[in-house]
Amino acid sequence: MKVNSEERRKYQIVVAFFLFFITVLSAHAQKSNDVYVDKNGIMRWGKTNEEVHAFGVNYTVPFAHGYRAAKKKNISLEKAIDDDVYHFARLGFDLYRVHVWDCEISDSVGNILNNEHLKLFDYMLKKMKDRGMKFMLTPIAYWPNGYPEPEEKTPGFATKYGKDTCLTNEDAIKAQENYLFQFLNHVNPYTGIAYKNDPDIIAFEISNEPHHQEAAEKVTAFISRMVKSMKKTGCGKPIFYNISHSIHLADAYFDAGIQGGTFQWYPTGLGSGHELGGNLLPNVDRYSIPFANNPKFKKTGKLVYEFDAADIGRSYIYPAMARSFREAGLQIATHFAYDPTYMADVNTEYNTHYMNLVYAPQKALSLKIAGEVFHRLPLYKNYGSYPANTSFGDFKVSYEKDLAEMVTEREFIYTNHTTTTPPAAEKLQEIAGWGNSPVIKYQGTGAYFLDRIDAGVWRLEVLPDAVWVNDPFGQNSPRKKVAVVNWREWPMTINLSDLGANFKVKGINEGNMYWVTASGKTFAITPGTYLLTGENTAAKISPAARWKNINLNEFVAPRSSVDKVYTLHKPLAQLSEVSTWTLQATVVTPTPAHAVEVYIYGSGWRPEVLPMEHVTGYTYSVTLPEKFVKVGMLRYFIAVKSNDVCTTYPSAVEGKPADWDFYGEPFVIPVTAKKTAIYLFDAATDASDLSRQWLRSSMVVPLAEPGKAELQVNVNRLFEIDPENKNAEVIHDYSMRYFFGDKISGLKSGLPQAKKLVFRGRALNENPCKLQLALVMKDGSAYGGVITVGVDATEYSINLSELQNVKLVTLPRPYPGFLPYFFKPSALCDFDITAVESLQISVGPGIAVSELQSKHGIAIESIRVE
Repeated sequence: MKVNSEERRKYQIVVAFFLFFITVLSAHAQKSNDVYVDKNGIMRWGKTNEEVHAFGVNYTVPFAHGYRAAKKKNISLEKAIDDDVYHFARLGFDLYRVHVWDCEISDSVGNILNNEHLKLFDYMLKKMKDRGMKFMLTPIAYWPNGYPEPEEKTPGFATKYGKDTCLTNEDAIKAQENYLFQFLNHVNPYTGIAYKNDPDIIAFEISNEPHHQEAAEKVTAFISRMVKSMKKTGCGKPIFYNISHSIHLADAYFDAGIQGGTFQWYPTGLGSGHELGGNLLPNVDRYSIPFANNPKFKKTGKLVYEFDAADIGRSYIYPAMARSFREAGLQIATHFAYDPTYMADVNTEYNTHYMNLVYAPQKALSLKIAGEVFHRLPLYKNYGSYPANTSFGDFKVSYEKDLAEMVTEREFIYTNHTTTTPPAAEKLQEIAGWGNSPVIKYQGTGAYFLDRIDAGVWRLEVLPDAVWVNDPFGQNSPRKKVAVVNWREWPMTINLSDLGANFKVKGINEGNMYWVTASGKTFAITPGTYLLTGENTAAKISPAARWKNINLNEFVAPRSSVDKVYTLHKPLAQLSEVSTWTLQATVVTPTPAHAVEVYIYGSGWRPEVLPMEHVTGYTYSVTLPEKFVKVGMLRYFIAVKSNDVCTTYPSAVEGKPADWDFYGEPFVIPVTAKKTAIYLFDAATDASDLSRQWLRSSMVVPLAEPGKAELQVNVNRLFEIDPENKNAEVIHDYSMRYFFGDKISGLKSGLPQAKKLVFRGRALNENPCKLQLALVMKDGSAYGGVITVGVDATEYSINLSELQNVKLVTLPRPYPGFLPYFFKPSALCDFDITAVESLQISVGPGIAVSELQSKHGIAIESIRVE
């Protein structure tokens, strides 16, 4: 058919209009999918106008140390991502965030490099999308890629200029503009969608923790340029900026065209080097934002890009953090950082953090509950202060029980042994837990999940046992295991009317041929995935069927890593003479132990043998009779027989202590008379475990007397201006805290007789120094008094009856630094010496105003009660 030029022109106009119309419709549809921030600063979904709730994790496998660790172990990174993303689904995470290592995917002028790092990142996003997860991406990290290893030479602009220069140098700024433009336009080859158009990307945060130090107008100009480079792509998603650093520049941030601000929270500081003890709920009582009443801030969206209770191994704290975030108006939060399973046994990525479903099951379940808190609690609702706020909505936390719970008619999730009974067990649809509850009894130390698929049909998933064999927050190395997993068979009892007493248990994950009928609700179980059906019920669903965001027969867990005997037992620092005492140990063996025995020395030169009884899981115990718990040195060994080999601890020597050629050293506990003084702090042994802000002018100095030392603390200024919060309240105080709860656990019988608190030490700099000593109880109440310490080393005492309520300092100091310095409980309890667990030592209280600017120094040798 011949077409003349006029018809061709009309045809081209029609086609052009049609394409334009489709483009407009597509853009409109896309725009309606994007999250927007309303006039009240609430993020809402474009299509439904519903409030955004999202909760999840940071996870770094495509980059830096995580990437290199997998390569060194010849691990498939795609398979590793698949495995961990499945666990994200089991934990209910629906959000992912990461600061992309721009140094690995860009060149020095900001061009995107389509390399393996970016390919893996795109693959991971696709796999997360398949599980229903959303994203908040931070394109610029500014970090080099080395930590904790030496830095590598990388091609990016951040490598060339460094973080500080990236914020001020014109060529570096141009490189970032170019990079951001290309990053948002990058098309994920696994989805075929550019990041700017991906409906599952909620928002972009420009960069990670920029730490601006310039004048406000320059900061505004810098951020505005970043925003414009991103908006130039046509991206309609909210653009966020970190506003929790350099908060004196808050207005400069709000004036730069951003739609939201990002925050982080490390309420227990970072890098303690050991697991923290004591009640840290006061540290997470409230997330107070200094500029919360700023009208500009009220119009911006609010999210948390990183949070963690660092160096805490317990499971009670995350839901309380989520509650405080919701009270502050925060809609999105991501924990930092989830350890890739292939390296979680050594925890080398960030040794101050530890999170993994397999290796840290109780913490992971706590994070699962925190996610539910984020999705269910209303914004800005206040639940009071600790300890009144330990119950909120469907949630409870308990420091004393190391327990977090979510209890509704349909869900029952718990992180530790619990006696809580669900209000309507017959209506339950989901159970997830660790340990024993009225619904499930289980001796294993892994997490389990029980989900109702249909009437009388449940899916059970049991993960292998996890045991921490070293402090995961210490000095870590690929050559040092901090945790092991063990595949063991344990009895499990499930008490659900929907299943009855004699339900059927069938393995459904790959290679799992297990089949058994429960007897009286109890059956033996090993790690895997199972279909449970009531006695007269037939499952109508295929084991391979899709259910929610998983397949029924999915299961991911590393194989057993217990290749030797682990006997975990820390002898008491001291023990009071008592009538009887129970000794406990955790014993992990490749196969069940044949015998665990204590070889203990009494009056004779040969040890006596006492069998230890299996209590539950890997716990063994024996009660020592009175004849062994006498004043003197209690010396004993623990011998474990497994596979016809006996290994004796603490030296891990093969053989028994009664053998003629045995050469191991025993555990030793000093046993003292009941009226002996109880030492709460000794500088020679305890100084390294103090929670305090680092001082260059502080050191531990040995004394002439063997085994004695003093901690010298010289405070040049009691108040230092915080460059991140230049308008902070002026507080003249330097405080330290020491948790002694474990140290004195064998001496508690002597606490009720204590009458005074005794300090031994001296003042430095030839000037007397006022010092406040306070005893902190388990509920966060602090009672103390001030002494004036002279320049000569001697003892000073305060009668316990004279102690007054004093301010509790939140230690370790939270980050960001604008968070409250002091904690005030909702109710004041009377002082109870039997409830004390920590010591607070403060320089500042009692010092005259005229002397606050002076240098103050103290040397601490010991603190005791007697």
